Amino acid sequence: MTVKPEWSAGLAGIVGEERLLLGEEQREKLSKDYYWYSPVLEPLLRGKRADGIVQPEAEREVAEVLAYAYRHDIPVTTRGAGTGNYGQAVPLDGGLVLDLSRLDAVLEATDAFVRVQAGVRLGALEKRLREQGKELRIYPSTFMKATVGGFVCGGSGGIGSITYGNLWDGNVLEAVVWTMEESPRRLVVKGAELQAYIHNYGTNGVLTELTLPIAERTEWSQAVAQFDEFEAACRFCYALSLTDSIRKRLVAPVEWPIPSFFKPLVKKLESGAAACLLEVEEGNEAALAALAEAEGGRIGYAVPADRYRQGIGLSDFTWNHTTLWALNADPTLTYLQAGFDPIRFMEQISELKSRFGDELLLHLEFVRSGGTVMPSALPIVRYTTEERLYEIIAFCESIGVGINDPHTYKLESGGRGRLEAMLAAKRANDPKGLLNPGKLQLPVAGSARGDGR
Repeated sequence: MTVKPEWSAGLAGIVGEERLLLGEEQREKLSKDYYWYSPVLEPLLRGKRADGIVQPEAEREVAEVLAYAYRHDIPVTTRGAGTGNYGQAVPLDGGLVLDLSRLDAVLEATDAFVRVQAGVRLGALEKRLREQGKELRIYPSTFMKATVGGFVCGGSGGIGSITYGNLWDGNVLEAVVWTMEESPRRLVVKGAELQAYIHNYGTNGVLTELTLPIAERTEWSQAVAQFDEFEAACRFCYALSLTDSIRKRLVAPVEWPIPSFFKPLVKKLESGAAACLLEVEEGNEAALAALAEAEGGRIGYAVPADRYRQGIGLSDFTWNHTTLWALNADPTLTYLQAGFDPIRFMEQISELKSRFGDELLLHLEFVRSGGTVMPSALPIVRYTTEERLYEIIAFCESIGVGINDPHTYKLESGGRGRLEAMLAAKRANDPKGLLNPGKLQLPVAGSARGDGR
């Protein structure tokens, strides 16, 4: 579809001509995210783009755009900073991209929480909070660019998850959600109702405001513990993760040769060694070294707390930033998203390495999910064919390694979020199915999953 001239006039009347973007280059740029991490998604989404970009600066404008689009049957795909990896912000059916990056006000900050508009950048918010003696509890590796709304609607966990868990573990307190109806409703959602809107890709409501719990500022030192064997690195990281006397923000063992992809860091690392990328509270250097020595390791590169956030940090090489460094080194690589058994993970790691060798390279991020310490992972895969990729996924699942498929844009196929709650909200809030269509399918009669894989 294309935006008809009368629609252009109507939308410009809401947000102003300067915030209705119709140029080809603008539409191309703001219809993309990092879906190209996936060789499966890249050809599927390459040519998709919006017919127009709308950039509201107030909630009132969001509501008016949604009402206008509803009356004219225009699909609406919400966008933050476009740092997602699954095509969350890519419009499959044209229509409008609703760019919320201009809703960037910090509305309230207390000792316990911060209330912000969806377009606030996490990096700027973290800087502001630390200046006030506070800090974010969790954030993604893309936090310098990512928005709060984009993280809540498209992410799950990240740096800090070793202490505070993922988004579903009490890390969102409240959300303001707008429905897409003839007269959009402003919902204030909290408690169990939030399950429908975390990691929802904007498919069942548009989040314009979020309230997040915050923590006291901690002085974080960074260190790399190095080991001759990846298994020893994993045992050390597990022991550290269970040591509550050491406060942690990041515990990430990385198998060689992945550290060789980290160009700004590799000269500071031991060639051939597994590297554990760590952020711990300053003053724990001796305890950290003792834990590493118990598993045959040693502390190598270190950054003191007074240099935290000065230049590139260790978290810039973890979570899905690891994939980006790998792709920069070898464009044929891709990745998976995996969850290991909290008890059997060492056995599972051994089985994967025995089966796939260097075809599957591991880096783990230890998290505390629902109160239980466990390793999550974004393994690097040497991609050959889609068929082989799904053979690897099938083997992972056969040994109890859960896979959230990052090679699909469909929520119900990717295994993310709380599907039944999201579907119920979709029915209630989006009667015409105009919010980010194609990403969340309402099941047809007699089907439990709709058209998912």
